[in-house]
Amino acid sequence: MRLLISLVLVASTILIGNIMSDPSETRTQQTSPAYAKWGRIAMEKVKEKYRHAEIIDYLHIGKVTGDKTSTEKFKLWLRERNREFGVFVDITFDNETEEIINVEFQETDR
Repeated sequence: MRLLISLVLVASTILIGNIMSDPSETRTQQTSPAYAKWGRIAMEKVKEKYRHAEIIDYLHIGKVTGDKTSTEKFKLWLRERNREFGVFVDITFDNETEEIINVEFQETDR
């Protein structure tokens, strides 16, 4: 009987602890996706090139991995005055050092 009561108390303590934990702590413990660093760089480079545009959407298309270099691919949707348009951004970098080798931009209306 004592064992049963002890088990119930332990289970209750664990359950109540989980319920009462701060959800913001859980969110901060989650890790960022591997491409997050490159996404921030893509947005910075687009802001430099399109100074008067506002970034209104962001999409990570994927990563192309090579032996020595890799390319992270993004599509950003921009609004500049009365115009909305997309910009594909390809960031090519050295696999070992992560040094940026090239950043390419290509505008699209889709």
